[in-house]
Amino acid sequence: MRIAPISVSLAALLALAACASSGGTNTYEAEYRQLNADCQARGGILAATGAQSGRPQNDNVCEIRNGSGRLPASGS
Repeated sequence: MRIAPISVSLAALLALAACASSGGTNTYEAEYRQLNADCQARGGILAATGAQSGRPQNDNVCEIRNGSGRLPASGS
């Protein structure tokens, strides 16, 4: 008789986990899209850093490409 309460509890936990992961707003995805849009507006490409912190600001870097390639003159 102990197997039934355990399986019912497990089923309830799985159902709760499914509801928690499917109904909310994915803030990582929203922040990632905003970060990507900001990067593209500056003429860059968003690239992964290899980190997995759960924050797109830490997990990605905006690489600016096709810049002038020249440093400004100093001392002028």
